[in-house]
Amino acid sequence: MRVLFFGDIVGSPGRLAIEKNILKIRENYHPQIIITNGENAAGGRGITEKIVKELSQLGINIITMGNHTWDNKEIFDFIDDYKNLIRPANFPVGSPGKGYTIINFNSYKLAVINLQGRTYLPAIDCPFQTARKLIEVVKKETPNIIIDFHAEATSEKLSLGWYLDGQVSAVIGTHTHVQTADERLLPNGTAYITDVGMVGPYDGILGMERQAVIERFVTALPNRFEVDEKAGWQINAVVIDINPETGLATKIEKIRIDPDNSLF
Repeated sequence: MRVLFFGDIVGSPGRLAIEKNILKIRENYHPQIIITNGENAAGGRGITEKIVKELSQLGINIITMGNHTWDNKEIFDFIDDYKNLIRPANFPVGSPGKGYTIINFNSYKLAVINLQGRTYLPAIDCPFQTARKLIEVVKKETPNIIIDFHAEATSEKLSLGWYLDGQVSAVIGTHTHVQTADERLLPNGTAYITDVGMVGPYDGILGMERQAVIERFVTALPNRFEVDEKAGWQINAVVIDINPETGLATKIEKIRIDPDNSLF
């Protein structure tokens, strides 16, 4: 089983990058299942139903979210209608939506669990305890489990990776929008990377217009960040190979496409 996981899609540049390149990436890597984090897909803040449909039509099988899940209030109207759209499972009890989903691939199944960290992010339920509980549930159906851990601190992401080594197929970090160079197979068979990166503007800062971000640091005054619509795009992703009988990963490979690292 080969899974392709795109980093956080940021605004229309990120969606355009997916649209223009997903067929070429499919031809090069031959994934059976495609996942992406979509919490910044609508102008950098949340997601809309239209975008969920667009990404699904492009071949994205599962869309995960994060701390910007509720930024676009439209999501309350449709999040419960889409099996392929999940939000962090450790959001408070009673939150709309669901924290995991299971999809079929040939005679196998893949579970995807979405979790959010607590370090430098809002205080919510423990992602470690939530992961343990959900793994017990989904393992009744499949050993193939991927976790999108949407977290700020590298230490928290690494801790979850080691905590779940051998229990899940992969722990993939999202949120910080900068691809890390620590992709590896942990000793007991879990694929890991601290952050898969982002899909969107290349010359902005984390996808935002860089001047506004620089001014925030220089002046310490509040200002509004907007997606850099003029910058060239980048695509960050990982490909994970999984033994579908055991649920353990056999390979993880980074993908980085941008004006300085052209794949095509």
